[in-house]
Amino acid sequence: MSDSTAAPLSSSLRARLSLMMFLQYAIWGAWLPFLWSFLADHRGMDGGEIGNMFAFGAVGAIVGPIIFGPLADRFVSTEKLLAASHLIGAVLVWRMAEIPTDQFWLYALLYGLFYMPTLSLTNSLAFAHLPDRERDFGKVRLWGTLGWIAVGLAMGHWLASQHTPMDASAQDVLLAQAEGKGDAFRLSGILGAVMAAFCLVLPKTPPAGSAEKNPALAALGAVKAQPLLTLFLLAVPVSIIHQFYFVHTEPFLGAQQIAAPEWSKAIFGAGGGGVMTVGQMSETLVLGLVPLLIARGLSKKALLGLGLVAYALRMALFAHVDSIPLPPALTLILGVALHGLCFGCFIFVSFMVVDEYTNHEVRASAQNLYNLVIVGIGVIVGSIIAGKISTWATTDGVLDYTRLFSVPMYAALACLVLLMALYPRASALPPSAD
Repeated sequence: MSDSTAAPLSSSLRARLSLMMFLQYAIWGAWLPFLWSFLADHRGMDGGEIGNMFAFGAVGAIVGPIIFGPLADRFVSTEKLLAASHLIGAVLVWRMAEIPTDQFWLYALLYGLFYMPTLSLTNSLAFAHLPDRERDFGKVRLWGTLGWIAVGLAMGHWLASQHTPMDASAQDVLLAQAEGKGDAFRLSGILGAVMAAFCLVLPKTPPAGSAEKNPALAALGAVKAQPLLTLFLLAVPVSIIHQFYFVHTEPFLGAQQIAAPEWSKAIFGAGGGGVMTVGQMSETLVLGLVPLLIARGLSKKALLGLGLVAYALRMALFAHVDSIPLPPALTLILGVALHGLCFGCFIFVSFMVVDEYTNHEVRASAQNLYNLVIVGIGVIVGSIIAGKISTWATTDGVLDYTRLFSVPMYAALACLVLLMALYPRASALPPSAD
């Protein structure tokens, strides 16, 4: 619960943590939405191969709990670990724009090893310094969303101005834009180098000197109890659903954007990455509302359920865009806007629950452990499944998006049923760890 007696968040601390989040997610958002179309249309990979590339990149989220969480809990200051990881990651992601196709898997693997654990490390660093996590974390974390929006819109307009040939066929336009998406990796590398330098002026976050011989195992023990048990059980299927969005939405929207109204092109630029920033825009609103809703008594179970409803509805809008009695551009924007509820009500709230029900000695390891499941195992499995489903949904070289998006739609409804059945009622929840 929020502590009404907690000291206010200082402007200096808020500024540093907010910029940390802005850079952290701008680094990722610069290239992730464009990866599928870059590899498919420029590198010539098929759906199964691309699914494997996404999966290789997620391996780092599995290594994180084994190495990075215990390091931050026991041996190395979190800000120094972040600086080293981002510097190495900056070099690797810059090279991904131009390396030979047969080496791409190796760079995806290495980059994942160094970048993915930083997602949970920035969370744990923020939680270590915020006076009141429920009151303050949303204000800081929304700057990560703003970073994602900024680079998405920047890349959309860059592609429109620099990589969209005039008077060319739709196919030639897509190919030219796919090649231009290599610049997304270069932008990410620049941002990664800036982040590495900035980490050295973040609040000092020394290791807690945990009394636990193995914080990762201690964190694993905490998962055996509710409500963490239900969250961890749902993490993999929800991550699979989430991955369908990031694997397939940009090329889906990019193809639609060629014939989109001029107002849409003027706002979002070329490709689907700019349109996808609508999801992050709605995310900023949701992240601001979640602490207020919790303070007014809305349970975290209700918020988690709302997130799953949004997952299902978003996939339904994509699957049936042609049969919904709204202009296609508006239907797609509404579907993308639901990302705010998907992320804010499920992913964001679930990290809050993990923080609430683990003690300070193993908190970084617990965050990394949840990261392992939802950003590691779930993304690996989800990427492979998303690739294979795309092959199953393709007939005569044409991808049937109704078949494709119906799969995660039904999966989200199944997860909603499981959440309602397994997550404890408020009266049955144990006290928080603090």
